[in-house]
Amino acid sequence: MFDYFNGKVSSLSPTEVTIDCGGVGYHLHITLHTYGQLKEHSSFKLYAHQVVREDAQLLFGFADQEERSMFRELLNVSGVGASTARVVLSSMTAAQLRQVIAAADIISLQKVKGIGAKTAQRMVVELQDKMKKGIYLSSASSAGVHNTESNEALSALLTLGFARASAEKAILQASKSLGSAPKVEDLIKLALSYL
Repeated sequence: MFDYFNGKVSSLSPTEVTIDCGGVGYHLHITLHTYGQLKEHSSFKLYAHQVVREDAQLLFGFADQEERSMFRELLNVSGVGASTARVVLSSMTAAQLRQVIAAADIISLQKVKGIGAKTAQRMVVELQDKMKKGIYLSSASSAGVHNTESNEALSALLTLGFARASAEKAILQASKSLGSAPKVEDLIKLALSYL
């Protein structure tokens, strides 16, 4: 599994990029938002997601981890494939999509090419609770904890086998107790005491 590619941009189009990493060129499919950021740089770090199908192995690249995370959430929705997920994330940013789904704004989702009423409803039904929690955790992060630290702590707790909802709640409690800019280790230790 590839996590990221850090190298020189050797070719770029609005939907694809080739990154040269140590003399090997990796072809990745990208969103329009990632393209906008790549245009300004000759070298770049892209977070990756690999899709393996019967007829192809595809790599998708994202400018940040939030966009990749949303892409993966979309892939979990019944009837949404990699191409559709990429179109959705080209139409709106990951933060905008999170808010649209949390607000159950089916009309905004249907404005995206290839998303019909049923698919939009499925996206809301299957992702709304996760998106609401994500917005709540993000707002708590901006109030005290840097988003990176809270995300790293959450990832560690999930790796340890805790349920996402419980882990998010524990991190939120820990972040309130620790105040501004706590270390990831301190967040994890305190969150574990709440679980």
